[in-house]
Amino acid sequence: MSGRRNVWTEEAALNLLRIVAGFLFLQHGVQKLFGVLGRDQPVEFFSLMGLAGVLETVGGALLILGLFTRPVAFILAGQMAWAYFQVHAPQGFWPIMNTGTLAALYSFVFLYVAARGGGGFSVDGLLRARKGREERKAAFAPGTTAPPRETVPEFTEEDLAEDPEIAELLRDDPRE
Repeated sequence: MSGRRNVWTEEAALNLLRIVAGFLFLQHGVQKLFGVLGRDQPVEFFSLMGLAGVLETVGGALLILGLFTRPVAFILAGQMAWAYFQVHAPQGFWPIMNTGTLAALYSFVFLYVAARGGGGFSVDGLLRARKGREERKAAFAPGTTAPPRETVPEFTEEDLAEDPEIAELLRDDPRE
């Protein structure tokens, strides 16, 4: 019972991390693109900051949904690594001093999500479960042949008697 609870807890934690990180990241994009949430003006759309805003908005929304989770999270991890080394690292070595803590943290969170996937409570997870059900249904549909199973060779008593331990078990008289 403990194992099942741990699996469910891990699955729920992964999905919560994905959803919350996507929601928080989405806010950065909305702030850049629309000039809201503490920003007076939107950034120029056809600039690097505009591209970052598009990636953050679209990527954050896709992470919340859990759609195309692995490639989206991988791209966003790269974006945040690039942002850290391009913008923050030149200001100093330590992230706490160069204000790059958030970029570094996002980068590693997104790498983790890219490695683990969207989880069961995502659009990706629902599509994967649906595909698995359809494959199982098709495998057992009437008129289809069962997938070939590996054949297990049959051994005779003579074959088995070559092994001393098995030969001892095959003896007729257990007292010998």
